[in-house]
Amino acid sequence: MSANRPAAVVVLAAGEGTRMKSATPKVLHAISGRSLVGHVVAAARELDPQHLVVIVGHAREQVSAHLAEIDPDVRTAVQYEQNGTGHAVRMGLEELSGNGIVLDGTVVVVCGDTPLLTGETLRRLSDTHAADGNAVTVLTAEVPDSTGYGRIVRDEATGAVTAIVEHKDATDVQRAIREINSGVFAFDAQLLADALGKVRTDNSQGEEYLTDVLGILREAGHRVGAAVAADHREILGINNRVQLAEARRLLNDRLLHAAMMSGVTVVDPATTWVDVTVTFEPDALVQPGTQLLGATHVATGAEVGPNTKLTDTTVGAGARVDNTVADSAVIGESATVGPFAYLRPGTRLGAKSKAGAYVEMKNAEIGEGTKVPHLSYVGDATIGEYSNIGAASVFVNYDGVNKHHTTIGSHCRTGSDNMFVAPVTIGDGAYTAAGSVITKDVPPGSLAVARGQQRNIEGWVARKRPGSAAAQAASAARRETDGEQ
Repeated sequence: MSANRPAAVVVLAAGEGTRMKSATPKVLHAISGRSLVGHVVAAARELDPQHLVVIVGHAREQVSAHLAEIDPDVRTAVQYEQNGTGHAVRMGLEELSGNGIVLDGTVVVVCGDTPLLTGETLRRLSDTHAADGNAVTVLTAEVPDSTGYGRIVRDEATGAVTAIVEHKDATDVQRAIREINSGVFAFDAQLLADALGKVRTDNSQGEEYLTDVLGILREAGHRVGAAVAADHREILGINNRVQLAEARRLLNDRLLHAAMMSGVTVVDPATTWVDVTVTFEPDALVQPGTQLLGATHVATGAEVGPNTKLTDTTVGAGARVDNTVADSAVIGESATVGPFAYLRPGTRLGAKSKAGAYVEMKNAEIGEGTKVPHLSYVGDATIGEYSNIGAASVFVNYDGVNKHHTTIGSHCRTGSDNMFVAPVTIGDGAYTAAGSVITKDVPPGSLAVARGQQRNIEGWVARKRPGSAAAQAASAARRETDGEQ
C-alpha cells in the first residue's frame, strides 16, 4: 500500500458530451476494450484510494449500471443539474459525508473523458502533493501549442502556481506560456471541503468552478503547486469522434510499444489493434491486419494473422492462426487454423490439431492431432485424437427445436461430403464412406456406408437433351471410342 494513499479519488463524469452527437453517453464510448470512464477508473485504482466516487448526471442510470459492472466497489454521486465542476466535486464529498465518511488526506479529482491518463502520472501527482505540502496540486503539461488552454502562471522564485489564466483573458506574455492546466488536481481534503463552500457563481455561466478553489486557498495563505505530466498527450480529453479516434490510435500505439518491448514481434503496428486486456508471451508474432480483443492471450512462438480477429481467445505456444475470426475459443499448442476459418464460442482445439480453410466450429472439442482440413461445419461435437474429417462435412446438430451432440472417436477417418445427423456416435478407429448421411451409431473399427446404389442410364442425354452441347460431346466421344475399336 502506498504511503501516500489518497483518501478519495473523484471522477467527473456527469456531462452529456453533445459534441459526440450520439445517443451513447460520452464517457461510455469505448477505445481499446474499455469505456472512456473505464480507463479513468482503472488508472485511479492504481492509486489504491480509500474511496472512489464517480459523479454521474446525464444518462446516470446507464452510466451507473456500467460502473457497477466494471467495478462494483465504485460509489456514484448524482449531479442532477450541471452546475459546474466545483458543484460536481461537492456532490461527491456530500455522498461520502452523507454515509458517515470523513475524509482525511488527499482527494484527487480527475475527468472521466481522459482515457490516456495513467496511474503512474496520478501517483506522481499525489506524491508531489504530499512531498511539497501543498493545499492543492495541479497536474499540468507542456504542450507544443497552448492555444485555447488555461495557462499556468508560476512564481519565478518558488515555482508555486499563482494563477490559471484562460486563453481569452491572457496577456501576450501569458499566451506564450506552454504549460497548461489539465483539469486534474490533488487537494487537501479538509481544505477542499471548506473552499467549495466559498465558491461563487457570479460568472458568465452561473456555475461553481473547481478552479476557483485554487484562488480561494492561495488567498488564505496556502500553497498551490504543480506536477508536470511526462507526456502531454496523457491529459487529452475527448469531446468528439475525431478526438476519440486520435486517442484510440495513441493508446493502441502505447499498448503495441509495450508488447514489442516485452519481446513480441508486431510486423505492422499501423494495421494492428489490441485491447488493454490482451496479453502476450515473448516471441509471439503478430502479422498485419490483426485485431486482438478482450481477454485474448497469445503464447510464445505463436503466429497470428494476417487479417485475423480474435476475441477472448487463447492461442497456444507455436500455434498458427491465419485469416481467421475466433470468439471465446481455445487454440492448442502447435495447432493450425485457417485460412478463412471461423471459431465460435466453446471451440477448443487440441495440440497439433487443425481447423483448415473455410471451416466453421462451434462448441466443439477437437482432440490432439485431429484435422478438419477444409469446407466443413463442426457444431456441438467431440472428436477424439488423430482423426481426420473429410472435406465438405456437416455436423447436423439442430433439429429445428433443440441442439444435439455428435461424438467421433480417436483415429477415425470420415469421408468427404458426410452428414452426421446428431445425436450420433462414431466409435474409435471407424471409417465412413464419402457421400454418406450417418444417422446411426457406428461401432469401433467399422465402415459405415449410407448412400444410394449408383446406376448408369445409357443414352439419357441424347434422349432428354438432344442437340445440346452435352449431347454433341457425348456423341463425339462415342464415335471416337467406336473408331478405336
